[in-house]
Amino acid sequence: MYIFFNLLLVILALIVILPSLFLLIETLSALFLKTPKLEYKANPNLHTKILIPAHNEALGIEKTLLNLIDQVKQPQDILVVADNCSDQTAQIARATGVSVIERDSQTQKGKGFALDYGLQYLEQSKPDVVVLVDADCQITPSSTVENIAQLAYFKNSPVQTTYLMERPSEPSAKDLISALAFLVKNRVRMLGMSKLSFPCPLQGTGMAFPFEMLKKVSLNSGNLVEDMQLGIDLTLLGYPSLYYCDGTVLSVLPQESAAAKTQRTRWEQGHLNTLLTQVPPILKAALKQKSIKLLAFGLDLAIPPLSLLVLLWLSLTALSLGAWLLGIASFVPLLILALAGLFIVSSILLSWAKFAREEIPLTTLLSIPFYIIWKIPIYLSFLLRREQKWVRTERD
Repeated sequence: MYIFFNLLLVILALIVILPSLFLLIETLSALFLKTPKLEYKANPNLHTKILIPAHNEALGIEKTLLNLIDQVKQPQDILVVADNCSDQTAQIARATGVSVIERDSQTQKGKGFALDYGLQYLEQSKPDVVVLVDADCQITPSSTVENIAQLAYFKNSPVQTTYLMERPSEPSAKDLISALAFLVKNRVRMLGMSKLSFPCPLQGTGMAFPFEMLKKVSLNSGNLVEDMQLGIDLTLLGYPSLYYCDGTVLSVLPQESAAAKTQRTRWEQGHLNTLLTQVPPILKAALKQKSIKLLAFGLDLAIPPLSLLVLLWLSLTALSLGAWLLGIASFVPLLILALAGLFIVSSILLSWAKFAREEIPLTTLLSIPFYIIWKIPIYLSFLLRREQKWVRTERD
């Protein structure tokens, strides 16, 4: 019994330390390695279209479109898919001069279906590159769309620029911790993967693709994290994503508790489902192909949401400490978990010190335990009543 229980704790500790170690490797790479130059030969005749799926986005669609119109040759190069809208999204979008199509379906609801509908429409004009942008985002600087489009076309690869969450005007501690977690995932880890010359995951907005490449995969689904799945599908087809770090796509964290919980539930349950179903075959393919890049891509996807990683570490550490004190387990699991904790804490503190210390006070990090407690119901619902359908986050 002693041997079995001790072995179980060691295995669980190893499961926690592996993603923690890779997280630290990504963080250290982001901080200390040289950023690779993504050079391209510009095509002056490049035909680029921006595709925007929009479901009841009347509150913010105009601001998004006015931001993007300056980044294309003409407003008609922006296509808005007003998807199952019951508000004035389509009318507001048309008033800015962009192209608008409307889609209504009582059975096929979700961002993936809207994107697929828009791509089918673009078959008429057959652009060279399609840039996907969410309806609530602002892209800066104004050269970003052109740069990622040219880069995608020249490299024949998907290109993802930095996607971050702008803090609300009066952020709570929970908002600041959420923004920090988002920054670690979408900037620090992306930068680390890029500097290591490994494929980067896609993040759903601020993405550029050669049009013909998108025709090789299916978006026609209600996947909770269609962006993550798209990145996986393209990587397995031999089209790993590049990270363009000189542009930024900004969205705003929802301030209302219900909206924030809906958003987080969709993101994190979708992430966990992808981790469980997609990471094993990716790692298997990496070993079969002897591909270090595919292996790294799988290890990055295997890192769970940061709050869940901390929660797992705390729970296992408490269990291992109790077992050791009772004499039913050795000190080995505790030693492994101590290293894992060092890796996690170092990654968070280094990321904060380099990228967020001016915006997020150090004392705010003391709120991390409360943030984790807030997210526990999300993880429990994944086990007990998993989210099955794509649900849009309500705008404030």
